[in-house]
Amino acid sequence: MNSKQLRRSLKIKWLTYYRDNREWIDKLGIWVTSEGHRRPSSGFILGALATLEPDLTNLLPLVVDLSSNPDRIISALGLDISPVKELAALEATHKMLPGSAQTEVALAAPEPLTLDAPTPPPPAYDDEACSGAGGREIDRPRP
Repeated sequence: MNSKQLRRSLKIKWLTYYRDNREWIDKLGIWVTSEGHRRPSSGFILGALATLEPDLTNLLPLVVDLSSNPDRIISALGLDISPVKELAALEATHKMLPGSAQTEVALAAPEPLTLDAPTPPPPAYDDEACSGAGGREIDRPRP
């Protein structure tokens, strides 16, 4: 994944996360104003994204070695934005983020934007009937 794709992917994931959790994030005392944009603190954004983007987790140790200033990291990732304003702009242009009924995404990109959203893990098998149908071979009853 190149840096441009990573920035777009992180922006989409951050805005989707913010949109889905806005009710409680807005109530937290983590808001800052940076370069005219009101947004959650850099540490909060980085923490949220570290759980959402596996590639970022691999890159953060290197990035932090280069700059330990979270505001500079957020700026370099293109996330020094107001999530409220960004979501309003997307809504005004009828562009949707993942998770909505309309899953088409385009964040003002000249070329089509493809998402590399992580595939959710399959749900755990729940064998309420205790039939052993989903268990390992050694756990199945012998006939």
